Amino acid sequence: MNNVTLIGRLTRDPELRYLPNGGTAVSTFSIAIDKELSREKKQEMESKGQPTADFINIVVWGKQGEHCANYLGKGRLVAIQGRIQSRSYEATDGSKRYITEVVADRVKFLDWGDKEKNNDFNTNGFHPVDDDDIPF
Repeated sequence: MNNVTLIGRLTRDPELRYLPNGGTAVSTFSIAIDKELSREKKQEMESKGQPTADFINIVVWGKQGEHCANYLGKGRLVAIQGRIQSRSYEATDGSKRYITEVVADRVKFLDWGDKEKNNDFNTNGFHPVDDDDIPF
């Protein structure tokens, strides 16, 4: 069984490419997932320069990949369902490189807004309401 479900924030804007043979879209990005740490443990790790989050590479194919590239941006909260894939490739210097990534079957946008600007949305995608905005 190879299933993974992740929730995290994009660390950079998605990159969109099209394969030369058939023009299939593929979008790649990475997400940061906070480690479940106590405040004390998190401060200890930060003081030692150790990461307090995991950074996972994500690959999304086809129309869904195009949607990710068009509507997601750095800092956006997403849920990913997919499978883990390991592969290797030859780098330009001739060395063999290995990579592990998640190939997404489903991507759910957990917050919304203008891709170009990071609005103050909470994780449910709702704007905070000021009491003066309520008509009663």
